[in-house]
Amino acid sequence: MPALAKSDRVAVIGAGIMGAGIAQVAAAAGHPTILYDTNRTALHRGIQSVREQLDKQVKRGKMTSDAVNQLLANLRPADQIGEVAGSHLIIEAIVEDLATKQSLFTQLQRFCPPQTILASNTSSLSITAIASALVRPENLIGMHFFNPAQVMQLVEVVSGINTSPAVAESITATALNWGKRPVRARSTPGFIVNRVARAYYAEALRLLEEGVADVSTLDAVMRGGGFPMGPFELMDLIGHDINYAVTTSIHSAFYNDPRFLPSQRQKELVDGGLLGRKTGRGFYDYRDNAGRPQPVTAPPGAAPPAVEIVGDLGAAESLAEMLAESSIPVSRKPGTRGYIALENGQIALSDGRTATRRSLDDGIPDTILFDLSVNYAKARHIALAPGHNCSDRSLAQATGLFQKLGIQVAVVDDTPGLPVIRTLCMLVNEAAETLLHQVCDAVAIDTAMEAGVNYPLGPLAWADRLSPAVVLEVLENLQRSYGFDRYRPSLLLRRKAETGGRFHDA
Repeated sequence: MPALAKSDRVAVIGAGIMGAGIAQVAAAAGHPTILYDTNRTALHRGIQSVREQLDKQVKRGKMTSDAVNQLLANLRPADQIGEVAGSHLIIEAIVEDLATKQSLFTQLQRFCPPQTILASNTSSLSITAIASALVRPENLIGMHFFNPAQVMQLVEVVSGINTSPAVAESITATALNWGKRPVRARSTPGFIVNRVARAYYAEALRLLEEGVADVSTLDAVMRGGGFPMGPFELMDLIGHDINYAVTTSIHSAFYNDPRFLPSQRQKELVDGGLLGRKTGRGFYDYRDNAGRPQPVTAPPGAAPPAVEIVGDLGAAESLAEMLAESSIPVSRKPGTRGYIALENGQIALSDGRTATRRSLDDGIPDTILFDLSVNYAKARHIALAPGHNCSDRSLAQATGLFQKLGIQVAVVDDTPGLPVIRTLCMLVNEAAETLLHQVCDAVAIDTAMEAGVNYPLGPLAWADRLSPAVVLEVLENLQRSYGFDRYRPSLLLRRKAETGGRFHDA
């Protein structure tokens, strides 16, 4: 089944933010498009929001007035359900309730031609379950856009157990024609993005609950690792009611697997109505004159007079190049495990152990661990964790060394696995599980995480850069430290690590 032709009519059910955005995308692609809602006020607001978006595009010089007029000519509102009859594709963007969606699609199939494709924009409900109430379940597919739909490139094309492969091919091709980056997936809890991304929020919440650092410091450290937004500011943006509901839904759908365990800290915000930006307060306070708390950073430290790099620094090898370009004299010597030697201690990349545990294992009391970054040269913040026996002098030297490289230092509590590396390894682990269970392929996973949540690299590509063996080591050390099944490594990750394989072909 080919992609929709421009002359084919598209209908969108639900004139909220998502529905209006999807209708704008379809109309922009040249389709005669209907935006339907039973609520005339919501319908008017939806059409008005499209106009406002387009006016902004004109003001920025990204669209001409003629193009706007053509798009608006393609879009018309409707408040009678019968007006969508004859549409080639109908996309629902209504409340996330299984019975409500089933009722809508059952009604649509009664008066729509047999060839009409029905699509759900659901972010969490089973496509198989929605389709189970239909006479023609093969015509139903998931078409999950990301907010704002007119801006975000990703569309998850989700097939239920009965979805026709021809329908999936047609919707994938149509999304491409609409300028989107579609990824194909099998209908499982959370699909791709909402499943894999749980770790980004869960690990930050656990670190906060353990008192490792405060909210603004953890956000700054995660941005220093390469993520475009810190987890707490992102949860505030999404809304804690939505974010928490998705987490609890996926946790339940996976039979209470501890990998998806919800946070009591976030539940407290939801219970208190502190939902983030939309209510004025969440982890941050967005009310007028509230101010933004700054990350807690270390005072200036005296960089060591010279350093010796022992072995290969692995994923942090670029630090050696940065040090070589600094005024600090650098020497190198071979070694089986990479670290930066100080006068009386060592600085090493976190491997999932605490700094205290590593100092005992290596017999070096003055041990300081540092966190991972996708690009140390662009990092503005980095987390350091000293072991409990570390001297103030060695910590000051480690701090001064990174400050000399232009990176602000956040000294955090000694925890198993520092924020970026443990979060990344959990993202990789869930991506590996998603691949193992044949939800989609490796390219789809990485495309989804890059295009859907703007990760600097897809987790599996990042794992290949770091090496699956390193990811496995971090997870095994986390599991050993916590004694918690949450950190159990994926079987596929273990296979890759043990065979020297990669998730993407070289």
